[in-house]
Amino acid sequence: MLHGFMHVCALDERLRQVAVPAVLQAGVWFFRACVVLLIVVSPLLGMVQAGQALASPGGKVMQPNEARMGTLLFRAEAPGQFIEAPRLGSDIDISVSGPTARGRITQHFTNPTDGWVEAIYVMPLPEDSAVDTLRMVIGDKAIIGDIKERKEARLIYEAAKARGQKAALLTQERPNIFTHEVANIGPGETIVVQVEWQQTIPFDAKGFALRMPLVVAPRFNPKPIVQTVDFDAPGAGGGWGQVIDPVPDRARISPPVLDPAENPSVNPVTLTVRLSAGFEIGALESHHHEVDVDTSDPQSRVVRLKAGAEPADRDFELTWGPKTSALPSVGLFRETVDGKDYVLAFVTPPVVAGGKAGIASKDEEAVSPRKPREVIFVIDNSGSMGGASIRQARKSLLFGLKRLKPGDRFNVIRFDNTVDQVFAQPVLATTAHVTRAMAYVRAIAASGGTMMVPPMEMALRDHGTAPAGAVRQIVFLTDGAIGNEAQLMDMVASKRGRSRVFMVGIGSAPNSYLMSRIAELGRGTFLHIGSTDQVQARMTALFEKLESPAVTQLKLAFDGVSADVTPSMLPDLYRGEPLGVAAQVSGTVGTVKLTGLIGEQPWIVDLPLDKAVASVGISKLWARRKIRDAEIAARIGKLSREVSDREILDLALTHGLMSRLTSLVAVEKEISRPDDQPLTRAEIPLNLPKGWDFEKVFGPRDGKPLQRADGEGSGSEKKAFLPFDADRLGQPDALLAGRGAAGVGASGAAPQMTLSMFAGVAKLNAPMSAHVASLRTQSRSVVLPQTSTDAEVRIWIGLFLVMLSGAFWMWSANFWGAGWGASVRRPHAGQTPLRTRG
Repeated sequence: MLHGFMHVCALDERLRQVAVPAVLQAGVWFFRACVVLLIVVSPLLGMVQAGQALASPGGKVMQPNEARMGTLLFRAEAPGQFIEAPRLGSDIDISVSGPTARGRITQHFTNPTDGWVEAIYVMPLPEDSAVDTLRMVIGDKAIIGDIKERKEARLIYEAAKARGQKAALLTQERPNIFTHEVANIGPGETIVVQVEWQQTIPFDAKGFALRMPLVVAPRFNPKPIVQTVDFDAPGAGGGWGQVIDPVPDRARISPPVLDPAENPSVNPVTLTVRLSAGFEIGALESHHHEVDVDTSDPQSRVVRLKAGAEPADRDFELTWGPKTSALPSVGLFRETVDGKDYVLAFVTPPVVAGGKAGIASKDEEAVSPRKPREVIFVIDNSGSMGGASIRQARKSLLFGLKRLKPGDRFNVIRFDNTVDQVFAQPVLATTAHVTRAMAYVRAIAASGGTMMVPPMEMALRDHGTAPAGAVRQIVFLTDGAIGNEAQLMDMVASKRGRSRVFMVGIGSAPNSYLMSRIAELGRGTFLHIGSTDQVQARMTALFEKLESPAVTQLKLAFDGVSADVTPSMLPDLYRGEPLGVAAQVSGTVGTVKLTGLIGEQPWIVDLPLDKAVASVGISKLWARRKIRDAEIAARIGKLSREVSDREILDLALTHGLMSRLTSLVAVEKEISRPDDQPLTRAEIPLNLPKGWDFEKVFGPRDGKPLQRADGEGSGSEKKAFLPFDADRLGQPDALLAGRGAAGVGASGAAPQMTLSMFAGVAKLNAPMSAHVASLRTQSRSVVLPQTSTDAEVRIWIGLFLVMLSGAFWMWSANFWGAGWGASVRRPHAGQTPLRTRG
């Protein structure tokens, strides 16, 4: 640079000695200034760019057209500005011991930006999970969360967030949906949060089934078009009432969803199941994921995902059974906590064979004389059932129609945001009627909304057409993707009559909470069908239950001890189903007596409490079931809502459990975020469940505001990722308005995108494994790999500018030393200056 600058000075001296036109001299001056600027400034710019690239922790506040491949943005506070989205990786570890399990999910929240972020993630857990632990890990330090009343926990979290302290808050939205909020994640920082729970493992005569939900499916949240009015609500009075929203928390259960056509799956999950069955394990199967299985002994297995990490876009399901003999028909377990004794009992009734209670042989008819039935089939064909789900539902329903026998009566109801039925009322299962119904079912396609209350009400309506003594059964096939579960439960509880409701969960991520509660209220049962391969086996098992006599009039009595038992209302049992009860008892010396009727025959079982085997987590399971009892008692009118809430809150605080009224909160004592640094709230996007059709749920990708196609409300109810239209990159406020004139309002202005709503700026092409290379359950300090930064671009810009300055330096040395400078010759006296090429 110095050598080049000296040549410029030499040129200036030579120009003073010759007479050149003023215009030429001005041009030379301008050229000289440009050369000096390039030589001096270029290296500085290069070093600045490279330094920024090395110092930057990741993303930054940017314009949409600054984003590159692999970047997801959400809106910042400044108009037209966006910030890169947080990353999430999860590791699930479940230890199964007999009929119970202890689960732990370790979540890694990474902030790729150079600002401070609050990450929000809506996550699923098993619907019967007793969530009791929240742990926030920062470096080598673990902060244990406290169980607090929901409002108090929120105040603690918000205060810590405002002070700049790291904090985590876990809130229950539904028994199977939780919201995780993590505040003050610093630039480039990863915070690890662990959640733990206790659960039972469902089983029947064929074996055990562990189902771990991995994604919250988009919910249909109807608005109160048909209004429910409460004249006793706060603010009501003097003849005025309040309209009740059927989904008052719609915003909290509607996270943004990625469009799989434009983005590969995110939120990678690793999963390990440590299985100790308590018997020699035979068949073991993972139904929706490929797994590796390690065998340590005949009664134990360790199951891991074969791929190491899988996208969180479908439920994980693992089933297992005994190697040779049938499953044990009785199980009895106990635990003592704080001087109180708890027991958990499982009893499987025998199959009725040849009119007598006993174990059926292969050569015997395993049913009693068959009663006539009236079966009402209901099939959900809403938009969320598009793709693989509607095929599974159609195949299941066709299988059910084929199982009808002469003398049965039936009908088929179809619903989306409309509802109709094949026949005006149930008809005999003649060949002609069944053929007509099957043709109707084959023509069903998925579209529209998910209005589940009207079809359920239609199905429960008893026309009185069945003969005396006939069994009335409803088989309801759906994914349950609704937010107004409470409305449906209230209606079933009040109008079930003599009907029994059997729920069939369809698809890769069904709403198991809704299925189990409706089946419980409807005195039926439920099952899942996650693929067409499962239809025949699982529908066969369902119809064996429907065609077999139920175990009714169940009663439980404790001799020698007092007991607080759950469930408070014992359900009817169906073929192969066990009865599971938990109780807090005054001692462990006594007897449990269970009585009931199998068909018309009495059934009696005596269980000695002193034979119970010590186990862990029974008290948590008892408390969780008591909370569910209190919810159901309020729903069916046995308890007022106030009394029910007091019971729930007392149980949850005493046993340290999550509930509708309690939350877990963890706060770091130190202040991390400086007062002058703003905090940006960001929702982490979810994958669309595998097999779902994006356009069936959210509507066409062009020309319309983005929302669920089956929705009744605004687009803010359902959020999804769509790619930017290259022609609209200069219009960031219209990201969710669609393309073309359809996205422009009456005023001509594009609709504003909700604060912190994500938008997919470009396709995500980073391999899935890159996000989880270092995820391990026992890890306390996890650093995820950097993704989607512009460091590489800045380094190349810096190198280019440095090389450019070097090239100008070499050129200037050559040009002034042997070129132009030598060609300006000093004239002799009396001569005219002459310029020549040297």
